[in-house]
Amino acid sequence: MSWRFFEPPKLFFGENALFENGHLMRELGRKAVITTGKSSSRNGSLDDLKDVLDEQGVEYEIYNRVGENPSFDMLRNARKLFQGKSVDFVIGLGGGSPMDFAKALAILLSNPDLEVEEIYNASKYDKMLPVVEIPTTSGTGSEVTQYSVITSDEGYKGGFGTDFTFPTISFADPRYTVTMPTDLTMSTGIDALCHAIEGFVSRRSNRMVQMMASEAVNLIRDNLEMAMKYPDNLEVRERMMYASTLAGVVIAQSGTTVNHAFGYPVTTFKGVRHGQATGMFLIETLKVMMEENGQVVREAIKPFGDVENLEKFLEKLGVYNANITISDEDIENWSKRTSKAKHLKVTYGNFDYDTVRSIYEKVREKL
Repeated sequence: MSWRFFEPPKLFFGENALFENGHLMRELGRKAVITTGKSSSRNGSLDDLKDVLDEQGVEYEIYNRVGENPSFDMLRNARKLFQGKSVDFVIGLGGGSPMDFAKALAILLSNPDLEVEEIYNASKYDKMLPVVEIPTTSGTGSEVTQYSVITSDEGYKGGFGTDFTFPTISFADPRYTVTMPTDLTMSTGIDALCHAIEGFVSRRSNRMVQMMASEAVNLIRDNLEMAMKYPDNLEVRERMMYASTLAGVVIAQSGTTVNHAFGYPVTTFKGVRHGQATGMFLIETLKVMMEENGQVVREAIKPFGDVENLEKFLEKLGVYNANITISDEDIENWSKRTSKAKHLKVTYGNFDYDTVRSIYEKVREKL
């Protein structure tokens, strides 16, 4: 059995990680762009970051217009603002959207002739500015992955990721997650759960990945509901952030399966948070994967016992509580696209058009 493990980000984890190690950003240059959303000003992370940068004598500008599912237009706007301003590195502060956005902007600022639409094609570029990631949610794992997901002009999610698109430094402090509302705690936690399970069952998985994935699944099973009920419990928040980081390392090696592709249109066209949308399809996609490799699926969900108990866990947390309407036309359009998703290369099971359509129909019945 041959495999590789490549995980270059320098990660600092724990309370006050940024204050204790933020001086390392000075080595990246004298000017930074901070990409973030609105929540960073409420959870204290932005003030902490500004204090550290001021102390290190690093100039910065803030781009705080990154919303959920960052788009090509957001990137065009940010590039126009910062191109030619001698930016040395980019800092992503927030959930998956600002962190993914930071990677994309770092590529565009380092490749001025690259069209925004070409960012999905990693063969079009071979460099990016250094990126620092500071997560304020426990779900995406973007602080330890090479991946970035951006929404196209047509409203479809697409991603990129290669060896040089990993962050340079990441600071993971669970203090920044205690202000997350219950629905965001659930969605990001389910996203991490999907990362761990999908990474375990991926065709690219290996024993090292599966060891970390199992630990992440156990942690999420034991702590996600607690984090939703007792948001101020810092020990629980720390365990969830650790699980999210582990799951991020997992997908950095194995990637996600077609389960993620199922959830993308539910997020972009129906407004359901990414993690919740992905979780909606986990049970049905795992059932299809089991037809080809039941053993690996059973091992991946072993902490839950079986698929039925995993589904009860998702139901209890409210994964299927989405007030949306999915039409037959939606299902037809989504099925055509999902049945051709690049994720299929690493996914066990036959996910042809008819199978994909039946999964969308089954999930619609659960909502």
